[in-house]
Amino acid sequence: MDRKIFGVSGLFSTPDAIIKAASETSAAGYKKFDVNTPYPVHGMDKAMKLEPSKLGYVTLAFGLTGTLTALTTMYFTMAKDYPLIIGGKPFFALPAFIPVTFELTVLFATLATVIGMITFFFKFPANAHPLHDSAYMKAVSGNKFGVCIEATDANFQEEKAAAFLKSLGAEAIETHYYPDITAIKSFSPKFAVFLLAVALVVSGTAYFALNKLVYMVPFTWMGEQPRVNAQSVSDFYPDGYGMRMPVKGTVSRGHIPYVYQDSLKMISKPVVDPYVPNDGVLALGKRKFLTFCSPCHGNYGEGDSRLRGQFPKPPSLHSQKLRDYQDGNIYHIIMVGQNVMPSYANQLTSEEAWAIVNYVRVLQKAKNATEEDIKEYKKEAASNVTK
Repeated sequence: MDRKIFGVSGLFSTPDAIIKAASETSAAGYKKFDVNTPYPVHGMDKAMKLEPSKLGYVTLAFGLTGTLTALTTMYFTMAKDYPLIIGGKPFFALPAFIPVTFELTVLFATLATVIGMITFFFKFPANAHPLHDSAYMKAVSGNKFGVCIEATDANFQEEKAAAFLKSLGAEAIETHYYPDITAIKSFSPKFAVFLLAVALVVSGTAYFALNKLVYMVPFTWMGEQPRVNAQSVSDFYPDGYGMRMPVKGTVSRGHIPYVYQDSLKMISKPVVDPYVPNDGVLALGKRKFLTFCSPCHGNYGEGDSRLRGQFPKPPSLHSQKLRDYQDGNIYHIIMVGQNVMPSYANQLTSEEAWAIVNYVRVLQKAKNATEEDIKEYKKEAASNVTK
């Protein structure tokens, strides 16, 4: 039986010679040919007149698939199935999801590029390529440069292709044939036994490592640490408590505790606001109000909760009762809490709490402005324009 021809190859000794050979081969009308060099040769793609690879379309398609997969998964998780209000942000806070979206886009794109290149473009598992183990491939893997014209080219004729390469100055012209392929049954008894042996070895090793080895000395150093877990008994202290209370009468550095912290009733003579409501204080108050207060009270303090029925709606901050409160009363509620509203003493510093109080006053003033207030505002705005 005649062997099927793969192509005809020729070797060249210098980079200039291979560039000229590639250019001449392309000019002669050959389309199905390849160049093999021991290292990249600049200008080769232009000499071969290579068209842009279609692999980029695979990368683009799977990259966009990764983007849509990430955004869709996070949207249905955070905004539909398990909605959470975090710092007053919307359910689908896109900026927070950009890092995960980027990572999944890159992951899908790179994996698809490698798998697509090996599987579809290189016909994986084509491990019996006609050029493998040939004298031609050994030469171009060392210090030679080669051109191989494939038999699938429309203009290919073995004698004509060999003569053409010889006319270009090629040496060691060689004809390559497809190797005889021996079919191997994938599910033969030997293959099944091999798979079973691999499965037993892998599963046995994994079981031993995860269930036995990690509990042997010295591999127990992560699980058995000389420390006290939360809410556990301590052998060091006489009372046996592992979690210690702060020493009485001491405060952490830089922290001034609220003196009415344990008060269950609103103080009759509230403390005085120590901050002047300037632009900096109001900007801080707005930022903290939108973060901690707006999820329940609404962005403008009108009691229009954004929690969609998860908690009872609080009263409006514009009611007459709240407007009659002194600044210290509002500060006291922020630090101690009231009804279902918890204390925010652990989330806010004293300065931030007072800034929120000043910002609430601004909201109340804007919502319930009198005619005199409006006239005064216009007068001040006109004065600023003049300045």
